[in-house]
Amino acid sequence: LSGQLDDHSCKPDYEACVQLLSTVLDNLGRKDVGPTRGHIQLIMERLLRRSGEELALLLSSLLENLLAYRTITQDGSPEHRMSCTVNVLNFYKEKKREDIYIRYLYKLRDLHLDCENYTEAAYTLLLHAELLEWSDKPCAPHLIPRDGEYMWTQQELKERLFQEIIGYLDKGKMWEKAIELDKQLAKMHETHMFDFMELSQLLKNQAKFFENIMHAMRPQPEYFAVGYYGLGFPSCSPNKRFIYRGKEYEWLEDFTQKLLSQFPNAVRMTSTAPPGDNICNSPGQYIQSFTVKPVLEVPPQFKDKGVPEQILNYYRTNEVDQFQYSRPFRKGEKDPDNEFATMWIERTTYVCAYHFPGILKWFEVKSVSVEEISPLENAIETMEKTNEKLSNLVQQQAYDRSLSVNPLSMMLNGIVDPAVMGGFSNYEKAFFTDTYIQDHPGDHERIEALKHLIALQIPLLEEGIRIHGEKATEQLKPLHNHLVTCFQDLREKVEALYGVITLPCSLTEKKKSRVGSVVMPYILSSTLRRMSTASTLSSASSGLSSGSASSDGHSLDDRRASVLSRSEDDNRIDRKNRKEWSVSKSQVLLERLSDTEENSPDKQQRPKSLQLGDRRLTLSLFHGVSSQLSLSNPLSPLPASPNTPHTPRSSSYSSLLGDNGANTIDTPGTPPPMPPKKHLHEIDNPGIASEHFTPPLPMKIESKPPPPPPKTRKSMFPS
Repeated sequence: LSGQLDDHSCKPDYEACVQLLSTVLDNLGRKDVGPTRGHIQLIMERLLRRSGEELALLLSSLLENLLAYRTITQDGSPEHRMSCTVNVLNFYKEKKREDIYIRYLYKLRDLHLDCENYTEAAYTLLLHAELLEWSDKPCAPHLIPRDGEYMWTQQELKERLFQEIIGYLDKGKMWEKAIELDKQLAKMHETHMFDFMELSQLLKNQAKFFENIMHAMRPQPEYFAVGYYGLGFPSCSPNKRFIYRGKEYEWLEDFTQKLLSQFPNAVRMTSTAPPGDNICNSPGQYIQSFTVKPVLEVPPQFKDKGVPEQILNYYRTNEVDQFQYSRPFRKGEKDPDNEFATMWIERTTYVCAYHFPGILKWFEVKSVSVEEISPLENAIETMEKTNEKLSNLVQQQAYDRSLSVNPLSMMLNGIVDPAVMGGFSNYEKAFFTDTYIQDHPGDHERIEALKHLIALQIPLLEEGIRIHGEKATEQLKPLHNHLVTCFQDLREKVEALYGVITLPCSLTEKKKSRVGSVVMPYILSSTLRRMSTASTLSSASSGLSSGSASSDGHSLDDRRASVLSRSEDDNRIDRKNRKEWSVSKSQVLLERLSDTEENSPDKQQRPKSLQLGDRRLTLSLFHGVSSQLSLSNPLSPLPASPNTPHTPRSSSYSSLLGDNGANTIDTPGTPPPMPPKKHLHEIDNPGIASEHFTPPLPMKIESKPPPPPPKTRKSMFPS
């Protein structure tokens, strides 16, 4: 050490001295003796006389991190070792010592692999890959990991690192990030390396990852806010707050017990409020932990689009750096009749230094903001969440008939039955009174928004009750009838006071792909609010009090009386429409149109023809409740005569009703009966017989093979 310092102390290259010093200190830190006071005194005498205050600060920081790292390596807690390792590698990254920086990256990767933190190990190794380029330049020696002896090019080493990273991401179920890296590799193999065999394997991996996103079970991790208060903690964490990312199925109690096991002398705080100075300045150790919710940031390519829930779930707990915690409190005197009027929410937002997931399972909180949510704003948020949950629960029940109907029963009962949850009458008592409106003139827009959300719940409930009637068992029939009765009263009241909401069919439309799979979009509350249209229908303007008809031609009483019967009719019709048709040359797949499209009076109804091979398929759209696509296929191979009256292969809805109005609709695909035959003497006007007479079909003649030739004997031929 003395000789090395003597060689560099007289050199004017300040950076060279710093690099030598950091290398010496790092080597000393990895030895058992560590940097001693003699080493430090020697360094101060030989270098600090010339370098000044800047180098003194650098050495102070480096020695502090190295001493902490050396001390913590003897600790049994892997989290402490990870934290100190990150501090050291960040120091060397800032000083552009890539050789030492990469060495500590691999130390951190090994710690994560020991703890089965595959996602964090992948993000750690990605920092090494980011130092490389997609080029054929040879790698500098310090860029090659120490376990590799082969002389890599930067492109080869980066590809090898990407393959290892994708493997870790697959184990951590981070398939979205794995697809992103896989696409980079695929592009290089397609446009630069021209290795199509490797490209095919990469595309197969992408297909597997996409399938896992849609079908594999992937539990969402919980996030916890942790505060270390008191002067008894190590120097890296006193009076600091962090956000931790939990493991799969790790809940708050298990996580807190793990923290307390690392600090046996620490006291767990029961309050979630920030502590006072008496705790922060105390010599003890106090730990505060509670669950926080990540703030969803919908990517730009998904905004205002029907995106399946499996895709959105990834962004609910990943690619996030903001977290919120809501604490209810009261302002003013408590109203015993209505607690919603004085229920405020204190919402704290934590912003972390980095996005999750990353190279650690925790990051320090950099900023904290607190806002107060008024009772009216809290009611609006609650209604938005309820409508969003109800809408998507109804979609799931309609899409997958094998799901249990019990969650839908509980949610419908909690909304339509005032005796269960109180309904929205509590909001009416708190915010819709003349007294509140006069005392809060600035809340007019929020009050109208809350009314709109209440009215928006009616079409969602109607669809939910319809599906509940289809799936209800005999034991659930009494509950279903009770739901229908409560919904009748609720619908009459809401539509009379807050108007009628119409939802476009695109919100509930299932997109069938080419291979037959159904994509069910997840509907966000903002999408529901934006795409719903309201037609004002108050008791004064619509004449409901006098029994006049509404704008759609049906009175409200008629709609109320037909809720139960419509549910039964829809059940019967849906059972009929769920019949599957296999796709062949003479058959097409029948899809039931949404009720909105079928019943639209403005939609022009006319037959459509589809040419398929040498057969002609005619599709007719019926009107009415039982609207569906009807298939008629000409079965006769003979062409019709020009004088033959045309027999329609598809008819309108009215033509399928008999004279007495009875419904005689046949199953789709059954041709209508042939017209009655008439003999020539039965025709009143022989002059027009050729125009009305249908020539008989040709008789079927059995075709027989010709008889075999007679047998001849050999004696019959002359010799």
